[in-house]
Amino acid sequence: MSFIKTLKAKCVSMKLLKSIGFMRQASGFTPLEILFALRACGLKPASHTIRSFLLILLTTLGVATSEAIAQQKLTLSDAIQIAQQSSRNIKKSQLNLYGSQRSLDAQRLSLKSKFALDVTPFDYNRNRSFNDLFSTWNTNEDYNSFANLSVSQPIYATDGRISLINRLGYRDNYSEFQDIRTKTFSNNLYLQLDQPIFTYNRTKIQLKELELNLENATISNALQLLTLEQNVTQSFYTFYQRQNSLQISKDEYENQKISYEITKKKVEADLLAQEELYQAELNLATSKSTLENNEVLMVNAADDLKLLLGMDLTQEITVEIDINYVTRKVDLNQALAYALENRMELRQRAIDIERSQFELIRTKALNEFKGAVALSLGVFGDNERAPKIYDVPSVNPRVAISFSIPILDWGENRARMDAANTSREIKKIDLEIEKNDITINIRKVYRNLQNLENQISIAEQNVKNATLTYDLNLERYKNGDLTSIDLNRFQSQLSEKKSTLADALINYKIELLNLKILSLYNFETQEPVISPQN
Repeated sequence: MSFIKTLKAKCVSMKLLKSIGFMRQASGFTPLEILFALRACGLKPASHTIRSFLLILLTTLGVATSEAIAQQKLTLSDAIQIAQQSSRNIKKSQLNLYGSQRSLDAQRLSLKSKFALDVTPFDYNRNRSFNDLFSTWNTNEDYNSFANLSVSQPIYATDGRISLINRLGYRDNYSEFQDIRTKTFSNNLYLQLDQPIFTYNRTKIQLKELELNLENATISNALQLLTLEQNVTQSFYTFYQRQNSLQISKDEYENQKISYEITKKKVEADLLAQEELYQAELNLATSKSTLENNEVLMVNAADDLKLLLGMDLTQEITVEIDINYVTRKVDLNQALAYALENRMELRQRAIDIERSQFELIRTKALNEFKGAVALSLGVFGDNERAPKIYDVPSVNPRVAISFSIPILDWGENRARMDAANTSREIKKIDLEIEKNDITINIRKVYRNLQNLENQISIAEQNVKNATLTYDLNLERYKNGDLTSIDLNRFQSQLSEKKSTLADALINYKIELLNLKILSLYNFETQEPVISPQN
């Protein structure tokens, strides 16, 4: 009977799944599907065997299901990619970037020619008024129907506007005073130019501001991505440290169990005193406590990483990382040059200065001497018949020049200018502070890297020495030449040296990432993060 059950389990787990071509959890199979599976495998079970076979099938598929939902292995690049897709800050930054881009697109499109058609098919007005000249009341009845077609083109270079306008209309007017009704068609075609003078170009400044807004949004998005990469990397390495510490604790616990068994046998053979067994039990309990504590720390670090990545908190994860130490050639002068040339925060400070300059221009224009020129030249015609509108045309030129001359503002404009200049100077100081901060931070990271290289070399040698020392003393302990207390000290020393090496390697990786973010140059690949600005 056990042979038949084994055969059924193998058949279901291999041939069945290929035959029926679907994957389900064990709880999803019905008796009919089980029966079909058995027949697909060439088996004809009796009805009383289906229940027992279902139990076997559920057990088999339960194992497969457990394997399917096993730990998800993550690399650092996987974690960063997941975080970028789920981060709300990144989504917000991208929306801000999209909005800035569309605002700039709208402003650029506004510089193109605009075509407009305004139609008023019916406009009726009846008015009774008193005529002072003839001292009589008069009723006037007026009916209009007209349409305006215009083509307007902004002039980017001068902030002016040129328009071509055509007004076609029909008028039916009746005046009671002379008892006359007039019905005429009219058309007015004219070219109009409106040009401000002695003032700043508002169109250019508005377009430039939107371009700066887009550049600033692009920089902010890039900084958000770098910050997210830094946070994910630190959380990722923290989880790896906890995972590595847990593995070291497991190794230590296994060593303590071996030590305990050796001590127990020696005490039972009266080769060691009973106190040695008590000490071995204490060492084993302490090692187990450390193991359980590291398990808790690893689970907490896993939850922190999953929360940052936006993953399901019930998903089991493990990380895979290349922690092998490879010396990187780091040039301090190169790092500083790339940073001062390409750091996006510096560009943001420069954008703030440019914006303050625009604000200075606007403040100065609040009470400025300015003027405007308006030119218009057109042809007007009217007739009772529409085809004869221009039988007797008339030219209607118009020229207007106007000035706005400030006389006295009691020093308001000067005070506003002083405030705007002060704000601009503050932004210049902020730029210098940012440069100094970047330089200092890069120097600190560079020094840390140099120190970590030395620390890693020392830690690697310490691990080798601690391993050899522990192996030698373990043999001494087996031979009865060493107490369990002394062996535990060598075991703790080995675990400590392994943890120190892992921490130094991770710190080196993190400092390389910090240098990459600070300098915008990746010294691991020897490539710039962004192309240098021209």
